[in-house]
Amino acid sequence: MTNHDLPLSAVVEHIDDLSPQVRMFSLRPAGGVQPWRVGSHLRVGVRIDGHDALRHYSLLGLPQDSQAEGVYRIAVKRADPGRGGSAFMWQLQPGDTLALGGPLNHFELPRGDAHCLLLAAGIGITPLLGMALTLAARGASMQMRYAAREPAELVFADRLSAALGERLQTFADSAGQRLDLDAEIGALPAGSQLLICGPVPLLQAAQAAWARAGRQSADLHFETFGSSGHRAAQPFWVKLPALGLAFEVPAERSLLDMLAEHGVETLADCQRGECGLCSVDIIELVGSVDHRDVFFSAEQQRANRQLCACVSRVTDGGVVIDTGYRPDTVKPSMPTTPKETR
Repeated sequence: MTNHDLPLSAVVEHIDDLSPQVRMFSLRPAGGVQPWRVGSHLRVGVRIDGHDALRHYSLLGLPQDSQAEGVYRIAVKRADPGRGGSAFMWQLQPGDTLALGGPLNHFELPRGDAHCLLLAAGIGITPLLGMALTLAARGASMQMRYAAREPAELVFADRLSAALGERLQTFADSAGQRLDLDAEIGALPAGSQLLICGPVPLLQAAQAAWARAGRQSADLHFETFGSSGHRAAQPFWVKLPALGLAFEVPAERSLLDMLAEHGVETLADCQRGECGLCSVDIIELVGSVDHRDVFFSAEQQRANRQLCACVSRVTDGGVVIDTGYRPDTVKPSMPTTPKETR
């Protein structure tokens, strides 16, 4: 349904509603399933308000099952409000075609025999499901904590319980159940590994708890949704004086998307606020930055000298930035300067 210059295509073979908010898609790729490891994800071409965009979705389950069945499986939570990717995915029907890239893996299962604690929140279960099943099959030393807002959102709890038994504990916010990060981390044996996937506030809390416990930063491994922030997304204005550009970033689009649309070449990779390649310099800020990345430290985020264009946003105003990009020619048309509030 979209192109994006992605190298693969796949047919939506089957759709399953795992809960009122989570939908699983079985995708049969042309040319067959490529080898992949747990923690891998697909790049998926989506269409948002008439514009092409990319979203990243973790592959579910075990690679050997995917290879045997000839399908990739991903799960998408309907985000309201969101950036538009889940809305596109949720309108798909069996028989539709998607453009794909990957599989890619930036969230590898650590090697060695160190004890592992897996921590999943909500749809963050998607990369950790296969990891948990793999570790259980190996007889590895491990535990898993799985949290969600509602019990119905613990969509893989039964499968994990069958594989892990007492090594799995689940938590539902609506039932008053809270995960105590300091207690969980404090109880871990020396040299343990923590693998975590969830919203940015949870990752930041886990990083802080990990540091308080005196653990090695190299033993903390994480992946983020790349879309959750501290505030609801809203439009904000952007100026690039060096390029003579001014435009507005809609609530459902990213700054990175809009830079590309205006011909500004920007390095990017993960598009989840993890790698920092797309960071831009802040010259002037009106309002506040909702730093949705996990690349910059808390001190760097408070300093507001840079932001990750793929996920971070501005609330109640806008931002003057410099990307360092200096083309021989820039698009000649200057968009109408969005309204500013000072």
